[in-house]
Amino acid sequence: MCLKASLPFFNFLNHVRRKTTSSRERESKEDLAYQSIHHLSLCEREVDTMRYAQLVIGPAGSGKSTYCSSLNQHCETIRRTMHIVNLDPAAEVFNYPVAMDIRELVSVDVVMEELKCGPNAALIRCMEYLEDSLYNWLDEELENFTDDDYLVFDCPGQIEIFTHVPVLKNFVEHLKKNGFNVCAVYLLDSQFVTDITKFISGCMVSLSAMIQLELPHVNILSKMDLLQDKSNIEEFLDAEPRTMLAGLDQRMAPQFAKLNKALIELVGQYSMVRFTPLDLRKERSIQYVLSEIDKCIQFGEDAEVKIRELDEDMDQLEL
Repeated sequence: MCLKASLPFFNFLNHVRRKTTSSRERESKEDLAYQSIHHLSLCEREVDTMRYAQLVIGPAGSGKSTYCSSLNQHCETIRRTMHIVNLDPAAEVFNYPVAMDIRELVSVDVVMEELKCGPNAALIRCMEYLEDSLYNWLDEELENFTDDDYLVFDCPGQIEIFTHVPVLKNFVEHLKKNGFNVCAVYLLDSQFVTDITKFISGCMVSLSAMIQLELPHVNILSKMDLLQDKSNIEEFLDAEPRTMLAGLDQRMAPQFAKLNKALIELVGQYSMVRFTPLDLRKERSIQYVLSEIDKCIQFGEDAEVKIRELDEDMDQLEL
């Protein structure tokens, strides 16, 4: 796909060639001045209605795009407006209407060709270019939506994007400055959660994303409709800490006993990570997950306040 702004993009590529990611320089003085002016304009703008967004993250193959497609179909059924945004510069096929596409800004194929690098390194460079384009390309795209629109961002599956690289964190902060309430939706493939060690590993990745993004977080066990035996999964959804610790001690060497106890306390006793199963064959399951996300971002609460205020105004007119 062709780029909208080829010259800035190739300037960015030349900039990348001259430096490593660890020594990456900050924006120019002109960019910083523009960002300051833009931030002041956002602060001065009166926002009558809050904007809402989901940030759909998770390992590759966890079902993020399928979740977005099913969510779009569900919202069409209940006549609710929702816009799906593609943030994966390597994506090729979509089963949902794309309201906004990062590939119009940059694509993995172009970066691989120009920088002579592999797909993972190219994806990181694409996301860095997105970070550099927050105040121009992203803001221009967001102007196409109204203040009360609900956006769902379908993100890449490379875990470093949402665990330790600050690109998505800065992306989220920019959305907040634009008046968005954002919730992170982390998907974990339920087919891989077959024993306690894999379950704890999935919990740690989710916890890493929670700490990195600092967002309200909803964890989902995806692909529940593909499981033949759900008894093993149910053990982890509502398991006792002692039971999980005993299972972990059986799988791990004795020298890891203290580590196992600390992990179980973090996951079990402190309830830092909880997963909600999602069966895409059942509308009630999709609706339940959506309602949990809506609670996190307070979707609809401003509408209820407006209705209440309108009723009070009508009562006063009648008097």
